[in-house]
Amino acid sequence: MNLSYYNDAFDLKCGDIVFVEGKLEGLRGRVVDVAYNFKIKLYDYKRVISVSDTNVQGEFFFAGSHFVTFDRSTLPYEKVIAWFKSPATEDEIFVSGNDDCGFLLRDLSAMSISRATADRGHDYYTDNRIRYIFLDNTHVRAIVEGSRPYELACDYANGEIRNLVCDCFCSEPCKHKFAAMLQLRETLELIEKNYPAQLEATQYFAAVCKGTLLNFALDGKETGSIVL
Repeated sequence: MNLSYYNDAFDLKCGDIVFVEGKLEGLRGRVVDVAYNFKIKLYDYKRVISVSDTNVQGEFFFAGSHFVTFDRSTLPYEKVIAWFKSPATEDEIFVSGNDDCGFLLRDLSAMSISRATADRGHDYYTDNRIRYIFLDNTHVRAIVEGSRPYELACDYANGEIRNLVCDCFCSEPCKHKFAAMLQLRETLELIEKNYPAQLEATQYFAAVCKGTLLNFALDGKETGSIVL
């Protein structure tokens, strides 16, 4: 559906991805038209509250279902999460904890996850719902899209995963965690096979689902270029 919102904070253009207030707060929208000549009663209109930065510049490598970059400035987490979620409000205060339990990435059976949950997580993995994942030295963060975008974080060192948390707030290992670990394992295997020098040089990679990069960074753009 096309709906009208008042904007006095951003320099919007057609194709921009935005979040708005009101009944559709938290849902992603795309600008299809911008009008400058109007006279309205502000009471009748909700506002645009944020616009996502979808400008991406840098070098990407092929890694299975994802593109991967080894440059921290090319596709940082803060940019990508704004493609999926509106800015947090002041009353959204999160507290997290962990029991410091760990497991080897090569042996996900140590997650003590139920078979049914693991199967659903595997479906998420094969459906490419892990939209983005990065490793920076030992820190990992990921975005998994389900009924809403979920954020995950953990530590990874010497083949071991520790402190794995997901903001679905499930007390047991969830499908989002299992899916993200499958994607992390696959991406690391592809990088170690094809791009070991790049990872060794930077101790960093960010992997984005091919469809996600195309839908956000390229779709709606009327100018610009890409290099292959």
